[in-house]
Amino acid sequence: MGFIHLYTGDGEGKSITAFGLALRAVGHGYRVVIVQFMKGRKDIGEYKVKDRLAPNYEIRQFGRREFIDLKNPSPVDYILAERAVNFARRALSQKPRLLILDEVNLAVSVGLVQLNDVLNLLNNIPESTTVVLPGRNAPMELIERADLVTEMREIKHPWRMGVQARRGIEY
Repeated sequence: MGFIHLYTGDGEGKSITAFGLALRAVGHGYRVVIVQFMKGRKDIGEYKVKDRLAPNYEIRQFGRREFIDLKNPSPVDYILAERAVNFARRALSQKPRLLILDEVNLAVSVGLVQLNDVLNLLNNIPESTTVVLPGRNAPMELIERADLVTEMREIKHPWRMGVQARRGIEY
């Protein structure tokens, strides 16, 4: 059975850590598949680099360009989340070295994705694959299932002083 890494908490760095692992794996010639839940912006760095890192780096977005209303997701958000889980299942069957389910913890916590669907997916990890679960509000069941768990905690952040998200740093 492969490994599961989980990054959660209210601090920045969950997805950044996952993408650092992706860069490291691609650097060694391994195949990486990234599934982005609730994200549909094509102007973010991790999406824009896809052609330069192909064929070992594949990223698929399953979200709208707009931010999702976490308290009241639209019907299309549920459809896109289901497509993301189905794509992840197919990707896992191809045995990538690294499968990143970006924001899956948050998608589960707001009810877009069923916890059992993620747990079932994790039951089928090939031995050579590591699955990474970044996102805040990770359910305890995923924390218990993971082999490595890190909680990011915000201590200080520039946006609290009015600094806008910076291209190449926050997106």
